[in-house]
Amino acid sequence: MDDVSTTHRSALAVVTTGLTKEFGDRRVVDSLDLAIPTGSVCGFVGPNGAGKTTTIRMLLGLIRPTSGEGMILLGDIHDPASYLSRVGALIESPAFYPQLSGRDNLLVLTRLGQLPSSAIDEVLERVGLADRAGDRFSRYSLGMKQRLGIAAALLSDPALLILDEPTNGLDPAGIVEMRSLIRSLADEGMTIFISSHLLSEIEHICDHVVMIRSGRSVFQGSVAELRDMRTAELVLRPEDPGQLGTLAQLISDRGLEAEIEESTGSVVVTSGSPLAGELNRAALEAGMTIVHLAERERSLEEAYFALTGTHSGDVDDTGTLGEIQ
Repeated sequence: MDDVSTTHRSALAVVTTGLTKEFGDRRVVDSLDLAIPTGSVCGFVGPNGAGKTTTIRMLLGLIRPTSGEGMILLGDIHDPASYLSRVGALIESPAFYPQLSGRDNLLVLTRLGQLPSSAIDEVLERVGLADRAGDRFSRYSLGMKQRLGIAAALLSDPALLILDEPTNGLDPAGIVEMRSLIRSLADEGMTIFISSHLLSEIEHICDHVVMIRSGRSVFQGSVAELRDMRTAELVLRPEDPGQLGTLAQLISDRGLEAEIEESTGSVVVTSGSPLAGELNRAALEAGMTIVHLAERERSLEEAYFALTGTHSGDVDDTGTLGEIQ
């Protein structure tokens, strides 16, 4: 890391070079370079089994890298004690004593971590649990349990907050609450690193994104840069649904890739440089009336699939769910 200037490092909450982790003969994280700006909300996106959780465990000092270098909050990744006191984390489902109240669970954690108990009321207020702090944890909804987990991660007043799938299992209302909480923490200047396999969630709350597949980075940059990579699709809907196949073949004959979208009764031009007017005239000459012809912007999920060459966000290279993440 000596080639990285001090000024540049201070602008990055997390920076790694060649970060690699092997389990036996399997390389789960492969020469991963990260550069996460200080004060950003960074999404860490990849299919199940892509290496997200393994990467997070290395950042938190839970497992040692096989090779590579890294700096977290200017501390050395090979010396977790140099930075962990300034890092909060919620990994998988939070574990608390079910018969204790939310406040008492946090009190236990402050005593174990030798943290000031005066922080408890403040973090409960920040996560929106102040009025339910006296209720037993067992009575909390899943969303409330996740928020208490984040409250626990905030007890040390961290500069970096790492969240692993924070919306996993939440209902729509819980997801909206979690988004609002994460944004409010970011507005206070905290750097937040969020892993997810749902790019739609990342788009809602993040300003920076890192995409990985099979342990390797396939994209890193701002969400705005990722949006700019999207290309528009051309959607054509014939008046007669029975002509979908004929329309798709007509488009393919012009060197364009087209897919039939049964749900909308349309043909979607997915690649090439189609001219809407030209295709409309060609369809008319072939006896087809086009009742809808318009451009449609590709979603961020589609941009991700294009970058990774996948058609599902939940499969690994073998087409099965990954076990080591």
